[in-house]
Parts: sequence; C-alpha cells; structure tokens
Amino acid sequence: MWLHRGLRILGPASLQAAGRIFNRPRAIGSSSSSGAKPPDTSLFVPLAPILRAGPGGNVGAELSKELNKSEALRVLNKFYKQKELQRLGSENGLDARLFHQAFISFRKYVMEVESLSVDLHIILNDICCGAGHVDDLFPYFLRHAKQVFPMLDCMEDLRKISDLRLPANWYPEARAIQRKIVFHAGPTNSGKTHHAIQSFLAAKSGVYCGPLKLLAHEIYQKSNDAGVPCDLVTGEERTFVDPDGRQSAHVACTIEMCSVTTPYEIAVIDEIQMIRDPSRGWAWTRALLGLCAEEIHICGEAAAVNLVMELMYDTGEEVEVESYKRLTPMTVLDSALESLDNLRPGDCIVCFSKTDIYSLSRQIEARGLECAVIYGSLPPGTKLAQAKKFNDPEDPCKIMVATDAIGMGLNLSIKRIIFNSLVKPSINEKGEKEMDRITTSQALQIAGRAGRFSSAFKEGEVTAMHRDDLPVLQEILSRTVEPIEAAGLHPTADQIEMFAYQLPDATLSNLIDIFVSLSQVDGLYFVCNIDDFKFLADMIQHIPLNLRVRYVFCTAPINRKHPFVCTSFLKFARQFSRNEPLTFNWLCRHINWPLTPPKNIKDLVHLEAVHDVLDLYLWLSYRFMDMFPDVNHVRDIQTELDSIIQIGVKNITRLIRASDSISTAATTGFDDVPVRGRIRTNGRINMEGTNTKDQVFSGSRRIRGSKALGYKAVVCKAGTSQRAGDSLSTRLVQQGHLTAELLQQLQEEWSASQVHGPQAQRDSVAQDRDKSTSKGLRKKKK
Repeated sequence: MWLHRGLRILGPASLQAAGRIFNRPRAIGSSSSSGAKPPDTSLFVPLAPILRAGPGGNVGAELSKELNKSEALRVLNKFYKQKELQRLGSENGLDARLFHQAFISFRKYVMEVESLSVDLHIILNDICCGAGHVDDLFPYFLRHAKQVFPMLDCMEDLRKISDLRLPANWYPEARAIQRKIVFHAGPTNSGKTHHAIQSFLAAKSGVYCGPLKLLAHEIYQKSNDAGVPCDLVTGEERTFVDPDGRQSAHVACTIEMCSVTTPYEIAVIDEIQMIRDPSRGWAWTRALLGLCAEEIHICGEAAAVNLVMELMYDTGEEVEVESYKRLTPMTVLDSALESLDNLRPGDCIVCFSKTDIYSLSRQIEARGLECAVIYGSLPPGTKLAQAKKFNDPEDPCKIMVATDAIGMGLNLSIKRIIFNSLVKPSINEKGEKEMDRITTSQALQIAGRAGRFSSAFKEGEVTAMHRDDLPVLQEILSRTVEPIEAAGLHPTADQIEMFAYQLPDATLSNLIDIFVSLSQVDGLYFVCNIDDFKFLADMIQHIPLNLRVRYVFCTAPINRKHPFVCTSFLKFARQFSRNEPLTFNWLCRHINWPLTPPKNIKDLVHLEAVHDVLDLYLWLSYRFMDMFPDVNHVRDIQTELDSIIQIGVKNITRLIRASDSISTAATTGFDDVPVRGRIRTNGRINMEGTNTKDQVFSGSRRIRGSKALGYKAVVCKAGTSQRAGDSLSTRLVQQGHLTAELLQQLQEEWSASQVHGPQAQRDSVAQDRDKSTSKGLRKKKK
C-alpha cells in the first residue's frame, strides 16, 4: 500500500529507483556463519603460549608416569600431518594459517611446561605407549587453540556485533517519527542551498550540517544577521549566542558534530554527494538516517538522488526532488592559458599540491602582480583574509592561486578558473595513495566557482594551463556525473567496546581490523577507510588508557603527515594517562610560545602544524573538559597565531626566495650568499632583501618548473623582443638580476666562444678581469 502511494506522488523517476530496490542484492553474506564471508585470519594475532604449571605439582606423572618428551614430540609431529585433523580444524574455524600457528603454540606448551594438565598428560602418555590414537589429542589441541585465538570461541557473537546491514535501525528516535525528505538537486551556483537555508531560517528550530567549519560559520553569521539566534558547533568550537550559555533553537555545525537525539523542525544536510567519501562518508550517512527533524532538506549533486531514494526506502520515508539549474553561464574556453603573461584580473589557478602553489605564486609576483594564496592546511582565518583581499575591488590583488580547497566554503569573485593540472593525489578504499585524473564531479565543483551569482562576474570561464590538457578538461566537463552507488559507514564506539569485551587482550587497531573483516554490509553501503584511526591507535597503544578514551583520541582529526602534530598527539595522550591536566603553561612550553613570523617556507609549514596542535587541544577539550582546562587562553593564542600565519602568507614569495637561498647555500657549500645587497650569514637571513630561485645556483629544478609553465630555454639575440617567460634571460632582466647592457655583453661573449673556441672565451674573460683589477687599483690610489 505504501509503495503505491509513494510512487504515485514521486512519479516515473521513482519507478526506476523502485525497480533497482527490488532487484538489488540486499546483503553481502548472511547472518549464519555458513553463509557469511570468511574472516581474514591474517588479522588474528595469537596470544602468548600459556606456560604455567598446573597446581599441586605434577599430578599427571603421579597418576601415570613421567612423560617422555622425545616420544611426545614424535606424536605431536604425527598429529600435525594428519589431513583429517586439519579438515576438522577448518570446521572449527582454524584455516591452514591458524592451524599452523595454534600447533606451534601447542607444541611449545607441551615441550616446555614442567607440569601439564592432568588429562593432557595422561592422554599423551597413553598415545606414546600405544594405548591411544593420535586423533585423541584433537580436543586438547582445540582447547589450547581457543586460548591462543580467543575469537574462535565467540565468532558468532563477533559477527552479530559487526553486522552493519541495517544501519537505519541504529537511530530509534528518528524511526519514531515520519520525516519529510526534500532533495535540492543541482550544480554549483544554482541556488539550491539558498532555498534550503530559507526554510531553515523560517523554522521554529533547525540544524545546518556542513562539510567545513567555514560553511558552518557562514550560516551561523547569516542566521544571526537575519535576526534568527543561531549557535555554532564544530569539533574545536562552541559559540552560544545567549550570554548565559543556553542553547539556541538553531545551530550551525560541521556534519560530524550534529546531534541525532535532539528534535528539530528543519534540518539541512549540505553537499550530500560527500556520502561516498572514502574517509568521511559515514558522517553524511549518520545525519541522513539519524537526524530527528520533521523536514530534512538535502543539498547536492543530482547524482545522489537515486541513492538517497533507496536509503529512504529502508526507513519508509518519501523523497521530494526539487531540481535547479546554474544561475550564471559557464564557458569552457577553446584556448589554454599557456603563459602566466596571459593572466587577467579575476583569474584563479587551481593546483593540487603546495609545491605548485609556491612555484606559481612566486612567478606571478615576479611579473609585478599580487596574488592571493589558499590551500587546505591554512587556518580558516587566513583563508578568509586571503579571500577578502582577492574579493576587495580596491585591493590590487586580482589573481589567486589555490588548491581545490576553494571547491566549497568560500565565496570568491572569480572570472576564470585555470586548471594547472588534471591529476590529483587521492586515497583509495584500501588506504593506498594514488595519482588519478580528477573526476567530472570534482572538476565541476571547482569550475563552478567561476562567475558566481553574487560575485562581480556574472559569467564564468574555465580553461587549462597547458594546451595538451585542454581537450582532456573539455571531455571531463562534458561528461555526466556518475551516479553515487554506496554510502559510507564507520564502527561506533559502542560496537568496538562490545568487541573488546569478547577480545579483551586485542589491541584497538587489531579490534578495528577484525571488525571490518567480519562486517557485513548491505549493497548500498561500504565501510569507510580507517587507516588514520589505526595509525593513531598504534601510536598510543603503549600508553595506558581505557578503551573509550583511547577510541576518542583516535577519532581526533589530525594530519598524520606532520611529525610535530603526531608528536604532540603522543605527548597529549601520555600526559592524559598520568591524570595530569594539560595546562596553558604546559602547552606553551611544548609549542615554544611565543612564536615569531616565519622567515622561510619551512617556518610557515611549522606554524601551520602548531595551529593544528592548538586545534587538537580545543577538540579534546570538549571531550575531556577537566583535563584540558585552558580553552580560552588557547583560543586567544590561536587567534594570534592565525595573524602571524597571515603575515607569512602575505609575504609568501619572499619566504620562498629565502628558502631557495638556504637550500642553495647548503648544496653549493657557500657560507655567505648575497641577497639583493644583503648577506645571509650562518643560516640567518635579513628579510629586508630576498634572493630568487632563478640565480645560477638553482639548477635543473628551476628548469623543470619553467617547462611546466610553458617556458622555452631560448637565448634571445640582442635587441629582439619576446614575451616574458619565453626565455630565462628576459625574465632575469625583468626581475632586475641583469641589465640590458650585461645581457648584451653575455650574448657577445657566448657568440665569441662559439666562433673562436674556448681559448678566445678564456682570453675575453681574462681581459675583463684585468680591466676590473686596474680599475680597483686606480680607486685605491685616489
């Protein structure tokens, strides 16, 4: 009856979805052990063999006789070779690998323990004397195997705990109400989120769930500016509008922080297509299935519509789809940029690595252009400051270099998006790093930032940096976005605690591995990548923490690529385990506060890592308030650190030059390197002057960077005019490292060396040296 009513309301599109629902596989595996997928036994870590002697001395020897260890070893080896016993072991959960490991442990126990258990001692003696059969050892071997691999004895319980096939049932509060689901489907800059937010503002109570802190902060400000009191909740921040700290009826939060027990009239879930994200997809699944709201407004790509319909079929809820089209036109250009000389105001070059960001920003500023820089690891305040600088019509900064961090969460006045590359590093479901061409969804998300409705540019343009990439980009953008087929899941703390109850001696990392190995998921779901979680779990495994605390620490959102952040995480956990509060003074000693503006890129990267450490402190402070007591002080210095990082990013070109000077001196062995009239001495640089990477020391690394931007290593003839960037010599003249006269002299010397040979060149150099010497002597005489 419900099906007919739902299909009549939703129309033909839902008929297709319903057909897939009834035809799709409902589960991978079954609830019975025979039908379930076999566990990955390589994850089963054996416990140390039990070598304790039995109580009361060697009772077995008293009842029979002393055991002949040599004869016992022969019996054990014969036992191991019995194919029938191996098959019997397999029926009891011991595959070839576990059977072998259990046997090694069993043999060690028999051969090394002074006093075996009475029953085992007697049966072994009987077999050695010919009064028993080797098969009689199997019950004792199995008993020992279950001590070494305790999961064998509770496999059915473990399977039930890790059964993830009906995640909708995890949220009884949401299932107790009949929710209305409205899907606002459309591309970027189509107004879909705007319409959802209007419903949010008009409601008596509401929650906004976004993927980024910046987005949550934007809705928080927009709501309060509209006269609707709204709180802000992120992993690291709680801001309450009410001065007494009472919660408002509206809240804007990052999606991981949304409450699935608080009732709301309206809920907004933004960027629903991220439900397929290999690492964070579980948060969108949890919000979609668990939010207790009368109406849930979902915003995102149309590619997620069918998946949402199928997920809502399990909850018995109908989906109303509202489609949107882009508000402003976007054109894919027929020509690539090819040279940085072709940049125009409103251009944004998108890179997928910080190295490219540094290289490009430097070369842009070498042309006398100011550029804003945005990448993922920058603090939110710095990103906003760079965006404001770029958007300000009075500011001379009209070029931006950014990563795909601009794809969501920032309102930027961009006329043209330029893809510097079409290859992006990614992490697959197995946690392996891959270099893949960007997907249509990613390309559209980034390209959609050009010509936004609310910006100064009412039409957007998209192109590539390199001519060869342009046809590929055009083909990527012309494709239809592939439908999203599965939603992410993640084991909860309660599930892991139940696992630990069954396997008390297993490490947290091993518990997670076994859980994922045994987990059974519906065809519409997948288990998210948990490598970061396991990395942190292994890091603090030696620190004495209870399981719940350990689990919370391991869910902390940190960048494990930063050694300083990982070291800080370890120190936080160790201090916590001693039950010693992490005070402001303790933290300041750890991060060497106060900090100074960066002198080079390495310093800037370290400051970003320190900002992450302060984020980690704040994140943990909301989970363990007593142990992280100085939140306000930490937030104050984080704001100050944000300002210091902004100074560094503002002078990023100068920092790059300083870094190049340091690396140049290190590779050439120079103690003092000239820096535009200044001297670098003992590794310190006076930042009033800077060096550049384009000096003669820079080597092949500079050439590769030039090639990447379309430069040609061509020596100009005197008097010829070429575009800046087409030759090194022209760029050196423009940047002030060569004068036109010096360039002409170098060219004449080069020509002479080609005509008269090396000797003529040496003579010319010697003459110049003699002239310089004589000039110096005349100066001294004066």
